Amino acid sequence: MTPQHVQSILDGFGLGLTVQHFEETTFTSEDAARAIGCELGQMCLMVSDSPVLVVASGDQRLSDAKLAKLLGVGRKKVKIADAEQCVQIFGYPPGGVSPVGHRTEGIPVYLDQTLGRWTEIHAAAGTAHDNFTLSFEQLQLITGGTVIDCVKD
Repeated sequence: MTPQHVQSILDGFGLGLTVQHFEETTFTSEDAARAIGCELGQMCLMVSDSPVLVVASGDQRLSDAKLAKLLGVGRKKVKIADAEQCVQIFGYPPGGVSPVGHRTEGIPVYLDQTLGRWTEIHAAAGTAHDNFTLSFEQLQLITGGTVIDCVKD
């Protein structure tokens, strides 16, 4: 799946969201902040537990205890998807997993509440060089995600 696929999904919402390509990698939140020219905390990260997608700010650390409680499993059951799972489940490699346009439909999406503190956030769009900018409200709209508290205190 490609950034063009992500763009076609975004176009369907009519919000004017546009995928941008960067020559520098945006693989990690630090790389993306540098390439985009924003603060680290404005980045979206995707973490999955076969198959759950959690979107959180790049300056936060996910709490496996909070996620385990939310999902009704033990902490050891909450794991980050490996590269093969990312491509198989979401259709994108690590560092490029978009919050929309997944290969597998119906994946539950959770959005950490701390993302709401930013006026702009930046989400991966299919590769480690492509991103799009949107508001927290737009992210909620396009993902249908449930807002939760899932980062360490």
